[in-house]
Amino acid sequence: MSSPGPHYRVQFAPEVRDTLDEIEARIAAAGAPATAARYIDAIVAYCESLATFPWRGVPRDDLLPALRVTHYRKRVVIAYQVAGQTVSIVGVYYGGQDYEGQFADEPGEP
Repeated sequence: MSSPGPHYRVQFAPEVRDTLDEIEARIAAAGAPATAARYIDAIVAYCESLATFPWRGVPRDDLLPALRVTHYRKRVVIAYQVAGQTVSIVGVYYGGQDYEGQFADEPGEP
């Protein structure tokens, strides 16, 4: 086995933290507050695991330069960018939300 490569720093956009809070509230309101908290913790842990191998996501430069997407448990799309040694989580989309539409509405320049 080869030694692991560089370790990246994972950061979450403020909007992502808000989205995670909204998802947790929605699941908790359905009568499962403990499940909601565990689910959000698992999504965050999955995002943080991108620190060891951020290139596993699918490139989506067609939507935004350097954008990559990956899925968590088939219900969540995680959109992120890798720049230098930083992985920036720029979006979390739950239950079939249209992530492509959001990036298509954004200006093409960083």
